[in-house]
Amino acid sequence: MGDEEIIRRRLLFDGEGTGDERRLNVLLKGFLTWCNSVDSAEETQSSYARMVAQIAQCEFAATKSLRCCEMNTAEQQHYDDLYNQIEYGIVSAKKDIEATKKELQEARQIRRNKMEYDALAAIIQNQPDRKTNQNKLALLRQELEASESECQKLEMKLEQRRKQFHLLISTIQGLQQLLVDDETT
Repeated sequence: MGDEEIIRRRLLFDGEGTGDERRLNVLLKGFLTWCNSVDSAEETQSSYARMVAQIAQCEFAATKSLRCCEMNTAEQQHYDDLYNQIEYGIVSAKKDIEATKKELQEARQIRRNKMEYDALAAIIQNQPDRKTNQNKLALLRQELEASESECQKLEMKLEQRRKQFHLLISTIQGLQQLLVDDETT
């Protein structure tokens, strides 16, 4: 056995360092002395009272050690519960963070969509409304129909003038031919 092992055993037997091992050794020696003694009744009674006091001290130390062990066990359980609560809190916080990140992404997407919508709405707002456009279109159609009608009238007039001009040229040629014929005759 090494020195370290001896020290460890002494500390284990000594309890909390209050001399429990020494107290038990003294009690054992006192008991053996009391059993083997042939002293007077008064000295025997005094030794007996001392042993009872030493037994009470040993019981008190044992009870104290037991209570300390129970207290340490309860404290360990308390720390385990606290650890579990903190661990649960961390997991819950991570879930909350993930949910908040998703909400943030959704909010950003909604904001982008709203900005795009506002831009399109501004462009549309700058354009004239449908009724005005329809009125302009109807007016333009009327103007177009009037222009086409005017164009047809002008084409008919032009065609009539061509025919008249053709007739005039034919008549002039006929007259020229007559004049030429009259001059030759």
